Amino acid sequence: MTDRTLLDHISRLPHGKATFKQLVKELGAKGVPRAELEPVLDRLAEAGDLVELRSGHFVLTANSREFSVGRLSKHRDGYGFLVADKPMQGVVGDIYIPTASAEAAMHGDRVLVRVSRIEASGRADGEIVSVLKRANATVVGEFRVVKRGNFVVPHDERLRDWIEIPEGMEIPPRPAETDRVGIAPLKIEKPEDLDGFIVNVEILEYPANGESGAGRVIEILGRPGDFGIDVEIVIRKHHLPHRFPGEALAQAAGIPEALSASDLEGRRDFRGMDVVTIDGETARDFDDAVWVDRAPNGNYLLHVHIADVSHYVRPGTPIDLEARLRGTSVYFPDRAIPMLPFELSTDICSLRPQMDRLVFSALMEFDHQGDLVAREFTPGVIRSVERMTYTNVHALLEGEAEQRERYKPLISRFELMREFAMVLNRKRVRRGSIDFDLPEPLIEFNEWGEMTGVTRSPRNIAHRIIEEFMLAANEAVAAHLEAAGPSIYRIHEQPDPKRVMEFEEIASHFGYSLGIGAIPVKKFSYADKRRDGQRQRKDVVLAEPSLRISPRHYQKLIAQIEGKPEERILSQQMLRSLKQAKYSDDNVGHFALAAKSYTHFTSPIRRYPDLIVHRLLGGAGPPAAELGPIAGSCSQSERAAAEAERELVAWKKIKFMEGRLGDEFDALATGVTKYGVFVELEDLFIEGLIPIDTLPGDRYTFRESLRKIVGANTRTEFSIGDRLRVRLDRVDEEERKLQFAVAKAERPRASSKGKRGKQGKPW
Repeated sequence: MTDRTLLDHISRLPHGKATFKQLVKELGAKGVPRAELEPVLDRLAEAGDLVELRSGHFVLTANSREFSVGRLSKHRDGYGFLVADKPMQGVVGDIYIPTASAEAAMHGDRVLVRVSRIEASGRADGEIVSVLKRANATVVGEFRVVKRGNFVVPHDERLRDWIEIPEGMEIPPRPAETDRVGIAPLKIEKPEDLDGFIVNVEILEYPANGESGAGRVIEILGRPGDFGIDVEIVIRKHHLPHRFPGEALAQAAGIPEALSASDLEGRRDFRGMDVVTIDGETARDFDDAVWVDRAPNGNYLLHVHIADVSHYVRPGTPIDLEARLRGTSVYFPDRAIPMLPFELSTDICSLRPQMDRLVFSALMEFDHQGDLVAREFTPGVIRSVERMTYTNVHALLEGEAEQRERYKPLISRFELMREFAMVLNRKRVRRGSIDFDLPEPLIEFNEWGEMTGVTRSPRNIAHRIIEEFMLAANEAVAAHLEAAGPSIYRIHEQPDPKRVMEFEEIASHFGYSLGIGAIPVKKFSYADKRRDGQRQRKDVVLAEPSLRISPRHYQKLIAQIEGKPEERILSQQMLRSLKQAKYSDDNVGHFALAAKSYTHFTSPIRRYPDLIVHRLLGGAGPPAAELGPIAGSCSQSERAAAEAERELVAWKKIKFMEGRLGDEFDALATGVTKYGVFVELEDLFIEGLIPIDTLPGDRYTFRESLRKIVGANTRTEFSIGDRLRVRLDRVDEEERKLQFAVAKAERPRASSKGKRGKQGKPW
């Protein structure tokens, strides 16, 4: 008997529930013995798919109005929120878990929650019934020697509880090596020597109900100020796999670089064509190469050649299992954690110039409107003629004599690439595709991994060429696989109406709108204190709007604000109103790209879903039942990698600002809340807070209905988009926070009571 069979049976019953005795009788009549039923029930209950009520009935959690399953997100003060797997009827947002109940689990744990109260606003309270799956098998933190014993204080403040280290478990037999350099070997002879060191701990007993957990030290990473210790901490905090198993390394070492005759069997030979790679100056793994020509009928021919990782990484092998576990490569400022061993990622699979390399090729023909009229996918072999960079392609196309002379045989090819890329871009624009073409911060570091400054990441026509070609290939592959059967897609769902309306409120203060209709009027009600007495809340009752939102609404607004002072702040707020893209076996389209079908095909060296797509194209994909779980785990890996990358960069920014206390900066107000004004330094892309009680010249309160902070006497306002001159007052390295103060008010802006007219000048 399968799990799905039992779930389907219960879901079809009256009221969607049944007792164990009832299930034994009904399923027994269908030939399912009691001994077979019991383990299935236990397994589904442990997974949170079924829950047993006090009445003895089993009910599907997904259909219950009393229970919900999801991930616990804890606050450092102890309370938490359940981020539910599926929305619950009548509930808006996450479910609040008070401190007394949240103590039963750790941050990130998968838990089953009983919903105890749902208010008129849709906000809900709940209590943890059970922990379904632990998120933290290990914890990284600082070793402390105190009177009552030895403990590790978790680096992640949301974990809160100290982990006790029993006698004899303080020093690992062989401390694991790290990737740091310039550090003298550690000499730890007794537990007292570890005081103040950063260690990694395996949890043996989880903390619960205010009691400390217990664990053993498995790694001694170094002292807090050691070179590279920040990377080591972040890797372990986010549980990123970073050491390849011996079996995977042995397999990689045994793969020959030279191609044999059998490697070339059944492959198209593209080695006589002037195929090129175009990447950044510091790139080391080249997984895509391109070629463009004009067909005899005047159409455009586009070849996108992608490293054929699937030829070397076969399903179920040690490298494949590790790649699936990692899901993605992770890129830090001073190092990377590759998805594949270096022998593959930077050598055998990398499309290095003047070397024969195996590829999986997308061969496409487009008409002059950018419409795809023919497609073919085939294994191939190429020999890239040049390793181009975005910089030298841009220089060549801009007419720089030195670059045009150096790459003279390729000039016409690159000029045709530019022409065709703009055809593809115009096609995307016509259908409504969103393009946030904002400069990204490029953080500069010295040889010791210390931040030295920030510049704007260059973006030129060469970036546009590769972006358009990769988008075209991914769409063509997605359409082909969708017609062939089950697949993995890169989906981007419709935005949440509530987020869209919140953005509309912000945009309206600048005189803009997405053009989706009137904003519903907010009504405010005041709730009683939380049962644990920790906080009081004001509820916002907002009817769920029925929106007909399309990417074209965003596209039009982006065009309106282009080049305006408010472009960056509104673009950031627009991005926040959209959902995150993810992987799925259910194709719901890609909202931002205005694409009916989209997938990831172009980066199998660094993304596991791309490798699965290659296997599907080659007819050797996994069973359909595995595609959903693979998509889910890869989405989780992608989020963990992104969070780790952001955290490390934020940490390095904090270290950079430590020496700038008292300095003044130009800043942009990116948010206003009851806590104060959040600002971003305009030249450094560094964020911080001006606390509301430090704002000068008045007593200020936050007006949620206006999304403004207003002075009680002067009526001076602070709003999103204000430009301020700020002074750095405090650097909190432990909490990774910066505190600023308003340096001077050039022209205070007063509001007119009850009037919402044109805004005055910002600071």
